[in-house]
Amino acid sequence: MSSNTIRIEKTTQSKIGSTDFSNLEFGAVYSDHMFVVDFKNKTWENPKITPFQNLTMSPACSVLHYGQTVFEGMKAFRADNGDILIFRPEAHWKRLNQSCKRLCMPEVPLELFMEGLTELVKLDNQWIPSLEGCSMYIRPFMYASDEFIGVKPSSTYKFIIFTSPVSGYYKGSVKVIVETEFVRAAEGGIGYAKTGGNYAASLLPAKQALEKGYHQLLWTDSKEHSYFEESGTMNLMFVVNDTILTPPLSSSILAGVTRDSILTLANDLGYKIEERRISVAEIVEALENKKLQDAFGTGTAATITHISQIHCNGKDYELPAINTRKISNALNDALMNIKLGKAEDKFGWNFRIKK
Repeated sequence: MSSNTIRIEKTTQSKIGSTDFSNLEFGAVYSDHMFVVDFKNKTWENPKITPFQNLTMSPACSVLHYGQTVFEGMKAFRADNGDILIFRPEAHWKRLNQSCKRLCMPEVPLELFMEGLTELVKLDNQWIPSLEGCSMYIRPFMYASDEFIGVKPSSTYKFIIFTSPVSGYYKGSVKVIVETEFVRAAEGGIGYAKTGGNYAASLLPAKQALEKGYHQLLWTDSKEHSYFEESGTMNLMFVVNDTILTPPLSSSILAGVTRDSILTLANDLGYKIEERRISVAEIVEALENKKLQDAFGTGTAATITHISQIHCNGKDYELPAINTRKISNALNDALMNIKLGKAEDKFGWNFRIKK
């Protein structure tokens, strides 16, 4: 596939002149164009870039009834020399296809994914913010498009990529509460897939936590509620005795690209890492004995989000001040320097588009 096969229709009314880049809300402003391709007759066809616009679908559209939808999230940054750096797009492509397999959806060929992504970001490159802490968020997604309400996998699908200039997802650190009633995902389910149903299941407990004064949840396992799994929409890490602790990947935990990047960097920098089951009791004991040095979530939207307070069993536990946390701050700085092209990209993570 070549860019010559992607039909490009440019907008005649760009919104960039009326966008306040100094006051961006995450996920509220969208760039001018989107990449769209359809799956019909067992093949991907008619790839195109069009002005960002609303979608039209039948009330009987399969995705509205049975939830066959998957998505990804990644970021593009502007290097000091003007080049565009997209962080680990192939890793996101692989995870997208893993999600597709689990939801009985067609996989997207790498060439189609990368060429659509490249042409779209090149076209809308002026939407990449230059302010510190900002980036272009990229949202690829796919949904079932059959006009049919019988329960079966759809035979047609639409794959779309659109972009959004964003600031940070969280403003500072977060207070969290250990969730021991609701379940985000169970083993054998779809927790490892990046699909809308997982997020729908999280909304009510997250809303209730917010009403109690907490920004997010610490999810526990579905069987006993005794072991940690994720932190809100992020993977979860603790630091005890200068050792990074994180739950192992499973069918109920999303394999975060940022998680993998942080662990790769931590290993390269010589930090101790333990990927194992982490009990709530173990962390509460560490909190009681002032041995929990750090707790943070990792994810594309937030990179590293520090946890400042953990609520468990009716008690709030304060964690050490953010500026004292050597390991997570060092890892965050190291990762951001790679994303921004300020440090050697020794792992080949950045996809570079020349200015």
